[in-house]
Amino acid sequence: MSTLDRARRHLEAHPSALDTALAAAVLVCMLAGSFVDPHGGHGVSWGIRIPAPLSLILMTVGAAALIKRRRAPMLVLAVTATASLIESVTSDPRAPVAMSAVVALFTVAVTTDRSTTWRVALLTMTVLTGAAMLGGPLPWYAQENLGIFAWTGMAAAAGDAVRSRKEFVHAIRERAERAERTREEEARRRVAEERLRIARDLHDVVAHHIALVNVQAGVAAHVMDKRPDQAKEALAHVREASRSALNELRATVGLLRQSGDPEAPTEPAPGLDRLEELAGTFRNAGLQVEVARADNGTTLPAAVDLAAYRVIQEALTNVQKHAGTEAKAEVSVVRVGPNVEVTVLDNGSGEDHDPDSGGGHGLLGMRERVTALRGTLTTGPRYGGGFRVHAILPVKTRPRASGDPV
Repeated sequence: MSTLDRARRHLEAHPSALDTALAAAVLVCMLAGSFVDPHGGHGVSWGIRIPAPLSLILMTVGAAALIKRRRAPMLVLAVTATASLIESVTSDPRAPVAMSAVVALFTVAVTTDRSTTWRVALLTMTVLTGAAMLGGPLPWYAQENLGIFAWTGMAAAAGDAVRSRKEFVHAIRERAERAERTREEEARRRVAEERLRIARDLHDVVAHHIALVNVQAGVAAHVMDKRPDQAKEALAHVREASRSALNELRATVGLLRQSGDPEAPTEPAPGLDRLEELAGTFRNAGLQVEVARADNGTTLPAAVDLAAYRVIQEALTNVQKHAGTEAKAEVSVVRVGPNVEVTVLDNGSGEDHDPDSGGGHGLLGMRERVTALRGTLTTGPRYGGGFRVHAILPVKTRPRASGDPV
């Protein structure tokens, strides 16, 4: 940082010191001007003169008032303008007391709005110029008289320009800060949505596979002594389900890796193309599952494909857990106009056949997935027994905005 920059920052941090230095500089300039006479004895020449005691007092008062120009700009302008007015009508030759009024008018223009600036400037220009023309040298349009008008006008214009620039810079900084806050909020929102999505995936994976492991482990324990071959088959299914769970957990948790971490997962998210494989895992666990598709080979967006798969997975998991040992599930995927409809029915008769009776979040997770894609999900008991899950997902999706109703 250069010496000039350090000095500027020091003065900005101590405005009173800057105003005192400015007042001293203005006083020196006024005193120097009061001892110089531009009209010598032979035409336009320079001479030396002695200012009147009243002029010295008025110059001192005007310069001293500038020390308070930031705190009370209007009052300082009134004091310096009054001193200039008195100097104009009483002193001959005239001392440059109006210099303090010019600085005070500049300060008013910087610290107030435009309309106030020009009203005060017009009043100051009119009073001081009129006094200079009435009490100054003849003719009334002499350079000394019109100079007051020019200097006060330039002070008001310069102050207004400085104020406008400050407002412009402030507006730019404010927009930049607002944009930065918006980016940070958007980043936080995206992180929260990604965490929620990963949490849903983890729930779906764990609930599905652990339910299958639980069923097969129970079968193995039941037939271990009497039918060891069937027990081995059940344990093989347990091993397969646990391996699948680990693979999907590894892929899901791998999304949390940093971009430079090794062995990042590259396997695509599951979709309806793996529906038969999903149904097969439940069939191996003893659940009767029938699958019917009438979606005419529709290629779904990745988000819709994953949501449909997870809805079916969660619904079948609930059937496996809650519908009873003799339950049968029917899965259908149908393309209806701009939507794809996914339905999972079961005829379960278990006493606890309520997917959320255990305090879980299965239905809530399904509903959030579907709603995020602007779809609808309806769930509830079927007439005559069983449960129904029905999801309508748009083929062409537009993610729901944060302010949209759910």
